[in-house]
Amino acid sequence: MALANDGSGDPAAVDEDSGKFYDAEGNPTFKVTEDGTVDWYTYSGFRRYHAECHTCHGPAGDGSTYAPALTGSLQKLSYSDFMDVVVNGRVNVSASQHNVMPAFGTNPNVMCYLDDIYIYLRARADDAVGRVRPEKRADKPEAFTEAERACMQS
Repeated sequence: MALANDGSGDPAAVDEDSGKFYDAEGNPTFKVTEDGTVDWYTYSGFRRYHAECHTCHGPAGDGSTYAPALTGSLQKLSYSDFMDVVVNGRVNVSASQHNVMPAFGTNPNVMCYLDDIYIYLRARADDAVGRVRPEKRADKPEAFTEAERACMQS
């Protein structure tokens, strides 16, 4: 189900490369089969989100009193805007709020998995995955292992 106000457009997977899926615009996206099996990148994104992001943004990306709901943000932000906010941070100050998103551009635990986190949150924003760890997942692609090793060594 594509959301009309999805900042990245229709999340339907139309292309795949080594287990990673892309939408018609070339943005990374999720793939959930009819039996509920998620692609590896969605599963990895769940794990990385919970390692780095959930403390502020809530256990399911639904926000907290401290930080906004990322499930809502992904309905408005494009892929490049999401990347920019995570890499460079953001400060939102108004009469009713003072939110600071720190920059994670030098944190390999975020940057090496940024697409994965985006893919997971995009799946959450589209209600393609629930609030809990996906029960079924695709196998880890060799391309993922190679990219992870290269990223963590740099």
